[in-house]
Amino acid sequence: MDVVLLSLADGAPSCGPRTQVLACSDALKNGDATVRLEEAVDDAGIDAILEETAASGAALVLAADTDAQVRAIWRRAVKILAPPPSKRPDDMPAGRTVPDLPTLGILPLAQAPDLVAALGLPTSPADVAAAVLGGRTRRIDLLRHDGGSATVHGVRLGGGDTPWFGKIAVDDLILADGTQRILTCVVANASGYASVDGLPLTDPDPADGALDVAVAVPVVKRGLIRRKIRIEVRRARGRAVAITPGSEVPYIDDGVVGTLARKRTWWNEREAAAVYVT
Repeated sequence: MDVVLLSLADGAPSCGPRTQVLACSDALKNGDATVRLEEAVDDAGIDAILEETAASGAALVLAADTDAQVRAIWRRAVKILAPPPSKRPDDMPAGRTVPDLPTLGILPLAQAPDLVAALGLPTSPADVAAAVLGGRTRRIDLLRHDGGSATVHGVRLGGGDTPWFGKIAVDDLILADGTQRILTCVVANASGYASVDGLPLTDPDPADGALDVAVAVPVVKRGLIRRKIRIEVRRARGRAVAITPGSEVPYIDDGVVGTLARKRTWWNEREAAAVYVT
């Protein structure tokens, strides 16, 4: 069995393989695997590894601390493998715009990506190696959006002390019409945003073919003496969600921070991704 064990470095090569990488490599070799350690510092480096493993059939294991690093691999896999609409093959799975993406092993480093706990994936180098050698996989959903990227765990828009306005529609259901203040909105694939600041929001299943959306809206109830504010959570589950902010709103997408100033649509790609499991 051929295995590529990939590490990501931010813009420049690292000082060398991490302890967890070396331990996983040794465990794979003890299982008669041929292991190659690789490092990517940018998208081009990730693309080269994805193309090489796709051509050779080698298993790919990513050494990662964060969901953002896992997202980087599947984001580039979608870029490389997703055909334009006019060239989608007849055997593309129903309701999908991408083919089955390569199976990924996830090796936690100093800390584990949140997705590891959400999916119950192995955490030690020896257990990750055993999962890859055993060849058992689990297919999970992936979210795409019309900005060209992919989401593994989930997105949170807004939050903090600054409400925002926007239109939010899950399939044909309107959760916010643009006139109500919104505290936060969550688009979830796995359980990363199941709750925010102690407020229960979503209970997603990362393999059900749907995305979960929750919108927290403050509702004012006027009493005889003072106003009372309660938080109303509007929830829906569907294939896609369209969010149109009234003005620029901050978001966190799998740990990557950005701002959204125009309409964006996320949709579910059922069981497009796969991970090695024990």
